[in-house]
Amino acid sequence: MSGEPAFFELGVQDPARARTFYGGLFGWSFEPGPNGEGLTITTPTLPGGIHGGDPAASPYLFFRVDDIDAAVARVHELGGQVDGTDIEGGDADQQHYGRFKLCRDDQGSAFGLYQPPPAG
Repeated sequence: MSGEPAFFELGVQDPARARTFYGGLFGWSFEPGPNGEGLTITTPTLPGGIHGGDPAASPYLFFRVDDIDAAVARVHELGGQVDGTDIEGGDADQQHYGRFKLCRDDQGSAFGLYQPPPAG
């Protein structure tokens, strides 16, 4: 369903240390992330990820959309912004993990858009 929270992302300096910390705190399971960078997180209810090189970042919450290109256009129409940072990876990553965009609303608050991978 479009608009529901679908994914969260934690920005940290060192993903290995974060794995130890959050795994010890919450009992989360981890796997290597796209392109072998960062980690994917398995929780009982909401999948997540960890990426490095982003110390003290606020957690990112991604909302599910059915068509990320249309949602990006709508963000612009409503006065929001879309960050140009490539967090999607190549075609193979998108087929496996889906598509992601970092955005800000018309007041500057950060959020993300997530389009799941095609059903296969």
